[in-house]
Amino acid sequence: MVKLRFHNSVKPFVKWAGGKGQLLPQLDKCLPVGLENREFTYVEPFVGGGAMLFHMLQKFPKIGKVVINDINPYLVTAYRTIKNQPDELIERLSFFESQYFALEDEEAKKAFFLGAREIFNEEDLDDVDRTKYLIFLNRTCFNGLYRVNSKGNFNVPFGKYLHPTICNRDIIKADSEALNRVDVTILNGDFEHTLDNIDDGYAFFYFDPPYRPLNATSSFTSYSKEDFNDEEQIRLRDFCALLNERMDVDWMLSNADCSAKNPEDRFFENAYADFYISRVFASRAINANPSKRGKLTELLISNYPPEGYGVRVAEDVDFYNQAI
Repeated sequence: MVKLRFHNSVKPFVKWAGGKGQLLPQLDKCLPVGLENREFTYVEPFVGGGAMLFHMLQKFPKIGKVVINDINPYLVTAYRTIKNQPDELIERLSFFESQYFALEDEEAKKAFFLGAREIFNEEDLDDVDRTKYLIFLNRTCFNGLYRVNSKGNFNVPFGKYLHPTICNRDIIKADSEALNRVDVTILNGDFEHTLDNIDDGYAFFYFDPPYRPLNATSSFTSYSKEDFNDEEQIRLRDFCALLNERMDVDWMLSNADCSAKNPEDRFFENAYADFYISRVFASRAINANPSKRGKLTELLISNYPPEGYGVRVAEDVDFYNQAI
């Protein structure tokens, strides 16, 4: 087995619900065969924290172009700031960090956090300050969540961490270098618009949309004020089907394994009946109820057969494919 090597500093600069860091070795096994031997455009329409993005940038030096997109405008601003203004961001964020760490008790830190949250929600900020506040709130809020209310305001409470890492200079610099190593287009909008930004030639899309809830009480989809409901999931399926008509596009998509929770809920098996469905093991750490954290399976859907597709591997190896 080939062991993947990751540069220690090139990794997501924010913690994001549903982040794919712990799934990278499994996702890597399901990439198209021979991807490392060809030049291609990499497209990620729901980039989120960017674990898969930074992995792809490190592993595949023949990537000619990258197109990333997210519906969250402040996250998109952060990517652009880290790409274009990393030194100024580090300067402002490190000063902000020193102000926070100078506070001696938890109540003072909480007041500082709430003040920062109010500024983030209410004030008109330049791109560097917007990113500074986003990273600060992400590192000091409860569980590192990003959640907004119906008005689009960030509403996650204080996290009570004693000494969180707020300004990680190495990660910001390494991510900036990675984003400048190739032609990167950074979009903010609907996932379908990514198709308008790819050139002729082979492209690989990886989709990591807001997951469909496993049950009525597990619907954490509020990364933005817009809901990603079943109609949106079907619209995404239709977009994948459209991509499938292009001879020069492969795609892979992650989502919740709803039928593992409820065998009668075969939403994805029905929606993607014409494609390949695999399962991977994942760990869910972001849940208010500790009893609901732990290992479960997620779906990987693609328009090509992943290596080993249909071969059931022993469940103790953290990975299996199963034809459905």
